[in-house]
Amino acid sequence: MIPVAVGTDVVEVDRIRRALDRTPTLEARVFTSDEIAYCRAAREPWQRFAARWAAKEAVIKCLGGGLPGLDPHGIEVAHLADGAPTVRLSGDVRRRAEERGIERWLVSLSHERTVATATAIALAAM
Repeated sequence: MIPVAVGTDVVEVDRIRRALDRTPTLEARVFTSDEIAYCRAAREPWQRFAARWAAKEAVIKCLGGGLPGLDPHGIEVAHLADGAPTVRLSGDVRRRAEERGIERWLVSLSHERTVATATAIALAAM
């Protein structure tokens, strides 16, 4: 597999918290029910929400487009059996990745009290 795109995003945790507080419907519009359950299970869920937001943005950057027109539910941040983060794509997002020959993703998430970051690497067959 060869890397064909890299996307990185950094967000302020408080900006995501304020956006979700200000617009109660935003949480369900952006995050899947599994993502919401995972984030809400934490004592401080905002870092987890922010890291997932950043991951979705990083994947979108790899796909060469902005969020308009793409369903954020089409990018779900999940975990492998060993706890490593991964993304599951569906719908238009998956089709866009397939059109670009992307077959696999590597994702890294990190967060501190005030910031969260994510990097996505899109891989294609040689």
